Amino acid sequence: MSLEMLTPKKGSVHKKGKRLGRGQGSGKGGTATRGHKGQQSRSGYSKKLGFEGGQMPLQRRVPKGGFKNINRKEYQPVNLDTIQQLIEHKKIGKVLELDKIRSLGLAGKNDLIKILGNGEIKSAVKITAHKFSKKAQEEIEKAGGEAITVT
Repeated sequence: MSLEMLTPKKGSVHKKGKRLGRGQGSGKGGTATRGHKGQQSRSGYSKKLGFEGGQMPLQRRVPKGGFKNINRKEYQPVNLDTIQQLIEHKKIGKVLELDKIRSLGLAGKNDLIKILGNGEIKSAVKITAHKFSKKAQEEIEKAGGEAITVT
């Protein structure tokens, strides 16, 4: 094997692009495949995102709708049946605090947590959260536990 036998791997070398606007002899001179006159034939032309040739763009034709309340508080829901499963799998004991809920992956680091009454709880557990639904609070107290609200 000699050096002249070495060739680049198939597909690694691309053909050079057409050299536009380099005189009539090249066959791509004159208008350089841009057509005659008009906005798109000029140098430096770039079409803005969503531009429709002067027609009113879609994002302006479609009406705005709804209302976004900037003061809304989003709560991450945690159901009683989920808590009961954690107790059965011995992941939590008699106390369930915010840090433990977050470390178990039921809520994010900065999430506000609300306990909801879906399912039932059989063990007496002291639960700390930002909010409780009425049903959840009743179920927890009925089981002999305690619902502590944190602000």
